[in-house]
Amino acid sequence: MRLTVLGKSPSFTDAGGACSGYLVEAAGTTLLLDCGNGVFGKLRARHDHLAVDAVLISHLHADHLLDLVPYAYALRYSPRGEGSGVRPALHAPPGTQEFLRRVVGAWGDERLVEGAFDLHEYDPDGTLEIGALRVRFAEVPHFTRTFAVDITADGGRITFGADHGPALEVIGALAADTDLLIEEATLLEPEPEPPRGHLTAAEAGEHATRAGARRLLLTHFSDELEAGSLRAEAERTFGGPVGLAAEGAVFDVGGT
Repeated sequence: MRLTVLGKSPSFTDAGGACSGYLVEAAGTTLLLDCGNGVFGKLRARHDHLAVDAVLISHLHADHLLDLVPYAYALRYSPRGEGSGVRPALHAPPGTQEFLRRVVGAWGDERLVEGAFDLHEYDPDGTLEIGALRVRFAEVPHFTRTFAVDITADGGRITFGADHGPALEVIGALAADTDLLIEEATLLEPEPEPPRGHLTAAEAGEHATRAGARRLLLTHFSDELEAGSLRAEAERTFGGPVGLAAEGAVFDVGGT
């Protein structure tokens, strides 16, 4: 299984960057995990967007889904997309259809996204089979309903924490013994007041330790932060290898 980072920025994009977006490929199946602002252009630079089997959204914040809009326009109206009949599956949290109709309906056809994609609102307590990929979920604490995502294929596992505050037990259970745990490192210091919705790099390391992850990948941090310091903070609390997400970075897990 191969993971390619398309975007790793927090809620505001790095210079020339993109927000949350990861391409997961295994045994002929291609999944786009999150589709935040800037991600669609990064996807097009590396992969044929008409050949993506499915898109999976972790939660309904702009930096994790906003580029569903240009993606939908390309599927419906671009020279290659129009008339192609291509409608990738879109797996998204409960309430997505109503949410997207409100957002897109503010300026145009409220059914734009659901007309371009085959929309399914997933059951967070269930398991998804997307081609060669097996997907499980766990709800994590954030400022809107949010789900961490565990993906198994080709004898390997990738667990994506999405955005969340401290959730040691939840991530520890979902990501137990995972090959690659992707955790946010948004903050330099913990948020002073509850509710907590984000992590520091040191807290990301604590979650990787609780899960017994083989590798930790830090993401969702600004280019205004010193990346080496973030890595050092995570290494202080996690004894395994710590990587830093960067656009275009590729990680192989299990078989490819």
